[in-house]
Amino acid sequence: MLLVVDVGNTQTHVGLFSEQELVASWRFATEREKTGDELAVVLDGLLRLDGFSRDMITGFALASGVPRLVNEYSTMSGDKLGVEALVIGPGIKTGMPILTSDPRTVGPDLIVQAVAAQELYGAPCISVGFGTATTFSAVSAAGEYLGHAIAPGIEVSLDALAARAARLMKVELVDPGTVIGKTTTQSMQAGAVYGFAGQVDGIVTRMRAELGTNAVTVATGGLSGLIFPHASTLNKLDPLLTLRGLEIIYRRNHS
Repeated sequence: MLLVVDVGNTQTHVGLFSEQELVASWRFATEREKTGDELAVVLDGLLRLDGFSRDMITGFALASGVPRLVNEYSTMSGDKLGVEALVIGPGIKTGMPILTSDPRTVGPDLIVQAVAAQELYGAPCISVGFGTATTFSAVSAAGEYLGHAIAPGIEVSLDALAARAARLMKVELVDPGTVIGKTTTQSMQAGAVYGFAGQVDGIVTRMRAELGTNAVTVATGGLSGLIFPHASTLNKLDPLLTLRGLEIIYRRNHS
């Protein structure tokens, strides 16, 4: 079985594949100071929770936006799982040419999402990731990674607002059901949900204009389900897109 791990700045998303089928997935908070041994304990516990064991793992793929944890996961994979980690980065076969000024600086999660969006939904496409940052990655009709836009994430923006405004506080990030808020909490929720939906529509519309075509858009990430119903330019909702991309790239490197 293949274990895949997507390490984000806020959350880590883990998936387990049997052949090409995702049979289990888990999320936990990313802690940058974790050691390989501690990560092994966490993963072992998650596997056992659903009736699996690390002895069943025959492959491991990693995309990490936290550089310090790359070595910890890689060492853990070899020492505890007995398999060599496939770490997404320069030199890995993705099947997608990267046409940015410096491909080495493109976040591995953006590449993985773009690969999965193209493979599963066709090209041209735009993958929209809702995480610590909100990212928009453009793929040409020829399957080339053209570049991306990066905006502050929804939770980051709300946290900054609460920290900088004396009369505002942290609120639960849910759909208030109305854009005209009757309370401060409802007003902040409305600004976040509908404001970010408008941001998505604005950026996607401009990207489509630059691409010269009505590219399919795929929303992913932990908060994608919150924004998807309110952004008219989003076509597909796939919260597991990054995990699926890791499986696709692993297969391309072991075929």
